[in-house]
Amino acid sequence: MENLEKAFERAIEISTRLREETHRVIIGQEAVVEEVLAALMAGGHALIVGVPGLAKTLLVRTLAKLMGLRFSRIQFTPDLMPSDVVGTHILEDDPETGARRFRFVPGPVFTNILLADEINRTPPKTQSALLEAMQELAVTVEGETRLLERPFFVLATQNPIEQEGTYPLPEAQLDRFLLEIRMTYPDREEEREILQKTTGQEGLPEPDPVASREDILLVQEMVRTMPFPPHLLDLVLTLVRRTRPGQPDTPEDIRKFVAFGAGPRAGQALVLTAKAYALLQGRAVPTERDVHRMALPALRHRLILNFRAEAEGVEPDHLIRNLLEE
Repeated sequence: MENLEKAFERAIEISTRLREETHRVIIGQEAVVEEVLAALMAGGHALIVGVPGLAKTLLVRTLAKLMGLRFSRIQFTPDLMPSDVVGTHILEDDPETGARRFRFVPGPVFTNILLADEINRTPPKTQSALLEAMQELAVTVEGETRLLERPFFVLATQNPIEQEGTYPLPEAQLDRFLLEIRMTYPDREEEREILQKTTGQEGLPEPDPVASREDILLVQEMVRTMPFPPHLLDLVLTLVRRTRPGQPDTPEDIRKFVAFGAGPRAGQALVLTAKAYALLQGRAVPTERDVHRMALPALRHRLILNFRAEAEGVEPDHLIRNLLEE
């Protein structure tokens, strides 16, 4: 019991330090930083949606450095091939024997933190190359399965305003992302600070590692170990099930605007990230506030709206907020 308490204290210390050090580099975007950290602490992947120039790449690169983890970035383009993601075999000559043999060259997916930049700019065949890696922590190349090192996170970005020449992510792949995180413009004072720091001689501070791979694995283990009170589990179940139009107690606006509601994976995401968010706040037991805090990023990409919702400009966030108020 004493060892478990010490492990929780250590996990809280690690997560607090990560958040504080991230804000030394990233100005503002407090909610985004918390949500990305919650996804990483819960052992899941995140989709970050925002217009260009909001420091999405800087945020991911900063977290990789702070955690002392290997980092890779893939710029997704229409001509990107699956082998550009997972790797390929090349034919080479053995300098000693002169024999020719195939050697596997790992792709950028063999890392700890993978930034998939503008993931919706590449065709479905290449998008699906990430699917096995995200779900199984493994890739299969020419019939041979290769395991990925833990921890493994995919942080993908998507531009919400430029849809020409893009390939929308299929629902099955969207569901693999633990959270969909919305990144918005900074407020006036934050933007003033950004301008001052990024246009001067000193620039932004360079992040130094404050955690190790073992620390991150410990935090993930503690998130899984944390208790989740029964009344909160009932809250999560009620919330997720009421997003489905066919349920008897589904609200009228869900029946009107939702074609398909959230599945069981949404409940898993909400439980895990609520626990991770509680740990970020220095608590070893989550509360109802933590469930409400993570409901939007955990559910918004799992609601499939119908044509009526599109015609009337109804967004998933509006429907989820109504559920929370009820």
